[in-house]
Amino acid sequence: MNKFNKYFFLGIGGIGMSALARYFKAKGFEVGGYDRSETQLTDNLQKEGITVIFDEHIQAVPSEFLNPTTTLIVYTPAIPNNHPQLVYFEHNNYILQKRAQVLGNITRESKGICIAGTHGKTTTSTIAAHILYQSQVGCSAFLGGISNNYNSNLLLSKDSNFVVIEADEYDRSFHQLSPYMAVITSADADHLDIYETPEAFRQSFEHFTSLIKPGGSLVMRKGIQLTPTLQKGVKLYTYSMEDGGDFCAKNIIYSPGEIHFDFVTPTDTIADVRLGVPVRINVENSVAAMALAWLNGVTAKELRVGISSFSGIYRRFNVVYKSNNMVYMDDYAHHPSELKASINSIRSLYPNRKITGIFQPHLYSRTRDFANEFATVLSSLDELILLDIYPARELPIEGVSSEMILNAVKLEHKCLCPNDNLLNLLKDKSLDILVTFGAGSIDRFVPQIKMLLKNQKR
Repeated sequence: MNKFNKYFFLGIGGIGMSALARYFKAKGFEVGGYDRSETQLTDNLQKEGITVIFDEHIQAVPSEFLNPTTTLIVYTPAIPNNHPQLVYFEHNNYILQKRAQVLGNITRESKGICIAGTHGKTTTSTIAAHILYQSQVGCSAFLGGISNNYNSNLLLSKDSNFVVIEADEYDRSFHQLSPYMAVITSADADHLDIYETPEAFRQSFEHFTSLIKPGGSLVMRKGIQLTPTLQKGVKLYTYSMEDGGDFCAKNIIYSPGEIHFDFVTPTDTIADVRLGVPVRINVENSVAAMALAWLNGVTAKELRVGISSFSGIYRRFNVVYKSNNMVYMDDYAHHPSELKASINSIRSLYPNRKITGIFQPHLYSRTRDFANEFATVLSSLDELILLDIYPARELPIEGVSSEMILNAVKLEHKCLCPNDNLLNLLKDKSLDILVTFGAGSIDRFVPQIKMLLKNQKR
């Protein structure tokens, strides 16, 4: 990478790609990229001096990036193989690297702390990055969400050689990394369009464990059905919320608006830690993040300050609107296990209240593979509004639709709703706790729903 002074990103508006674009911009390089549509994130990149185009034709690419000797092309697997710009770069002597390859290069030059898992990795990596960044240890970080503490998905340190990275299992991207330490939060089967079988999915995580550098550590949630393949000198630790292990929480106290617990390590206990985002699921995520920080020399005092000052992640259990009459929350959950954890956390926060969920399924293949699991979890709501499938990188699959989920949901109050009719439907709804779930375009409705609720003075 050192021979290039310009970087062009295909899919620059993605959360992982935008962090890399910001990284190279901060290093003083010229950065640009393409994305399919304008978003708040692409707007922010442009304000930061990064060129973003939305026309897929090669003629739209600024001329300063059209030199294969000075420009590295970074692309995401979400870009289709027949994309005009990708095809041009492939056939005109440009060096192309996937986002994961670039992150892999960074981990080989630093002490990579890589957090993997079907769910929980974004929150765990963001908590770990915040704890380390505000401590004397320090770190840089490439995050899979926008940290509310820093309003960014990128942290940069001038002095620390630690870098926190969310290790993405899609397309086996995390096999490009070279971790110094790693966490595995979960290994529930997903992305079967890539892996085909749960067994192949599990094996990909086991291969990931073999990449940890000698002298490093693996911190794995207790109970995960994996057999790690560790290099000589790599230590294995387990963690849980309150089921024991090398790291766990004890004496968890739930009170209105607060959660406190004791953090148990292999050698001592740090008593009465206060959780900055008091959601039940964050206890387990925090234990994993604190374990990484503790193993790398963060003090008990710094752990306390880091956890209590963590203010969450955009689209991870965000309270968007709150009044005396109702609460509106937004969450990125898009896998059955994530939805279950999120709904259970909402129930613990607001027992005996009516929860209305709006869910947008993400990917035809995931809907096909987990329709029954989605239906079972969504049946734990009081009311369900189901949107059309967000296709992302996929073409439609015959016979696969949101109706597959709806028909199996065991709720009296459930309906399918076209995206363009959602706001009209909500106008006349009696709402108590409202939650939007999904990883697709549903986030575009969030400000509109908030405005609707405010205008109606709910």
